[in-house]
Amino acid sequence: MTGIGTVSEEKKPAPAPRKGKLKIILMGGLGALLLVGGGVGAGLYAAGAGLAGGHKAEPEDPNQPRLVPREGADQTAHAGGKKPRAIEEALDPGRYKASYYDLAQNFTSNLRDSDGFMQVSLGISTYYDQRVIDRVKAHEMAIRSAVLMTLADQDSFVISTPAGKKQLQKSLKNAINEVLVQKEGFGGVDDVYFTNFIIQ
Repeated sequence: MTGIGTVSEEKKPAPAPRKGKLKIILMGGLGALLLVGGGVGAGLYAAGAGLAGGHKAEPEDPNQPRLVPREGADQTAHAGGKKPRAIEEALDPGRYKASYYDLAQNFTSNLRDSDGFMQVSLGISTYYDQRVIDRVKAHEMAIRSAVLMTLADQDSFVISTPAGKKQLQKSLKNAINEVLVQKEGFGGVDDVYFTNFIIQ
């Protein structure tokens, strides 16, 4: 018999963990480990097979223009030249030498939804070798047509602003590069310059 006010309690043994729950936890951990290992393996395979940006270098085409490094500039990044850009890709201008070419004649075009017209003279620049300028000369008729179509699509109010002129330069560069891509498979014109600009 126990003392007054105390009730005897028998200690019950703690229930043994069920084997089913432990098995589920172990299987889940093993499954997660397999998923992580499989992901790492797939990533390594993709990198080795060229699927994740680690592709093998394409053989260089000797007919493609090459970037012309500036004298004294670091030439290791693009030794021998870089594959010509199709239309838009920025280059570090401090690293490459620019060549310039004036397109032969003025461009005169009516403006969109207006009685006005514009007359411009254009020059281009490239960081590539003489082959880009030679191809601009060879396809000057097609380039003139693309430039005139671009000019005819301009709004006189927009192109009278500095921002409008900058946008027009970008549109003309893209139009010229599109012609070169269609005719030669590459662009290569980096900038377009106005050497004369009249709106009436």
